[in-house]
Formats: sequence, C-alpha cells, structure tokens
Amino acid sequence: MNLVIHDLNPEEWEKCCWDYEGWNIVSDQGTIRLCVGCFCCWNKTPGQCVIKDGYENMGALIHDADEVYVISRYTYGGFSGFVKNVFDRCLGYVLPQFEVVNGETHHQKRYEEDKPFTFIFYGDSLSKQEKESACRYVEAVCANIRGHVKDVIFRESGELSAPVPRLPGSSLGKVILLNASMRSANGNSAKLAQKLASKLEKESEIVALKQYMGKLHELLGVLEQASAIVLCMPLYVDGLPSQLIRFMETAQRKYRGETKRIYVLANMGLYESKQLVNLFDAVRQWCGRMDFSYCGGLGVSAGELVGVLMEHIPFTLGPTKNIAKSMDRLAAAINSGGAAEDLYAEPFCFPRSLYILIANTNWNTTAKKNGLKPADLYRRL
Repeated sequence: MNLVIHDLNPEEWEKCCWDYEGWNIVSDQGTIRLCVGCFCCWNKTPGQCVIKDGYENMGALIHDADEVYVISRYTYGGFSGFVKNVFDRCLGYVLPQFEVVNGETHHQKRYEEDKPFTFIFYGDSLSKQEKESACRYVEAVCANIRGHVKDVIFRESGELSAPVPRLPGSSLGKVILLNASMRSANGNSAKLAQKLASKLEKESEIVALKQYMGKLHELLGVLEQASAIVLCMPLYVDGLPSQLIRFMETAQRKYRGETKRIYVLANMGLYESKQLVNLFDAVRQWCGRMDFSYCGGLGVSAGELVGVLMEHIPFTLGPTKNIAKSMDRLAAAINSGGAAEDLYAEPFCFPRSLYILIANTNWNTTAKKNGLKPADLYRRL
C-alpha cells in the first residue's frame, strides 16, 4: 500500500482523491501538534512519537508504504507548515546514531530500505529558481531520512494572493531575537540567542515563539516594534521548523509594514554546517515575499556539543572558537545596521569522527538512563 501526505483543502482533495483510492492518507485534521524536540522517539519509545494526536506513527507509516507521495503548497523553497509538521514528527523513522554517507553526516537507517518519494508542489507561476530550490530541498530531506527522490512535479494552483495593506512601521525599533525552538530556555537556540544578545549595542529582547503558538497575530504586534529581527532556530528535517513556517505563512497573509532587517542564527546536530544552506534560502525567499531585507546569518553545526561547551569553557576558546568569531561578525552587522554574508561555523579542532563517536556513545548512555537496552534504540515498528 502507498502513502500520500497532503495539505489540500477538502474541495481540492475531492478533485484528485480517486487517484489515491486505497492508499493511506495523511491530511490536516486540525489536531497535529508540533515536534517539541524531546527526542523521545529515539530514547524513550524508539520509532514512535510520545505525542498522541493521531500522527505519532509516521515512521511506521512511511516504512509500511511501498511508495510515499507528498503534495504540498510551495512554501519558501519547501513544504507548507502542515506538511513540514508531518515530516518533523517522522524523526523516529531513522535512528539517532550518526554515520558518514557521501561525505556528510546523516542518521543511520532504522529500516534496511531505500524508500521512493514523489513530491508534488503546487503554486502560482513558480520560477525556474524556485523549482530548483524545491528540488535541492527534497534531495536533502531524502538524504537525511535515507530514502530517494523518485520524482518532483510542479503544478499551477491558479490562485493569486490577495493584496495585504501596508501598515505603519518603525525603523528605529529595537532588535528582537525570535527563539523559534519549542525546547526550554536551556535549549541550544536559547543559549546562542542569549550569547548574541550580549554582543548587541542596541536595545534587544529575546521573544519565545512557543509562547505565541495559537495567537500568532499577537506576535506580529510585538515584532512591529522591531527594526531588526534575528530568527533563532534549530534545523528540523533539513529546513525551518514547522512552527516557524506557520508563523511566516501567517505574517505573509496579515502583515505588510515598513521593511525590516532579517538575520538568522541557526544550529543543528549534524556536523557539516553547510547542510544549513536550505534553511538560509527559505528565510531569504520569505523576505522576498515580505519586502524585508535579508541580511545574512550564522549557521552553527554540532549544536548539542556547542551547547554543552558554552556552559563550561569561555566562548572564545576551544572548539567554540570559530563560532565565537563568526558571531562577532554577525553582531557587528546587526550593530551597524548592515548585512553579513551567510556564515557557517563548525567546531574548531574537533574532528568529525570524534564528534560522531561521542554522540553515538551518548545515545546508548541515555537509553540506559531511560531503562532501555542500547539494542532497544534500534526497535522497528
């Protein structure tokens, strides 16, 4: 049996549902909850999400399918907020342990299979560059969830976005660092945001996106007071976390104000910081839709390691040295009201092989703390 994941509304789905008769269907029922980055699908209930909302078995659904079809509105180079939410919740399809594949760090396979994925993007008058961006993104997604791209199809939606009235804004506001992580204030995104905020000369404030989920219109009012916004986030499935995409979609529908400067501060658990390139591209495309100024950012790899080291050694020394230098450059750009290039930083003098060894060992240790045997991490559903 095949699987289709889609974000079509009931009227749109009615037009094509017969093409997928007899398939497993994953659609937006209005109940899906966000991935909170707890990693329980790896270290407590391996292969299955602990959030019971009807979407907890995505890994098993993908495994059971002969093929997977994904239908999504083209959104900033990738998936819509809902479809990305589904992919964020399928983390248990792969294992927490790392290995090097084609010169890059990726998660090991939970299942010995090479799942074929077909992606169907719809949108209005997609450009050649946008189509290329989508193709790059799904290749990265499949590389990390250890499947392969069978086909990428683009369809015209025939829909035109309604114009949004331009609202008054302020170019003299403070710098707001929007922490888009759903983890606690001790998460890596929060730690890096705090470190960057300490380097800023203008008034700054760290705002947690998680406090505004369900009331994103209120967040728009908060951000209205900013002249510059730093989007601070973890990498989820090779792109923006779904909660940030949902905010961006809301902002595009509801906000047109004075242009703002947008910066990025991203982190991820993989070792090669260049794997953040699709995330940067998504923010750049969103800025284009919003008439905002994309001003570059910093991508930090090996985030779990960096987060621990930041608490125990000076930021400018040891493996965090490269990150500190790059953050200084980003802070200088923000302070001057200018732009930085996209900066990519990896641990200084900390080889990839050692990072993978430590990470994989730590997962076994965590399993034991949770009452599991290391072999339990490899459980199949």
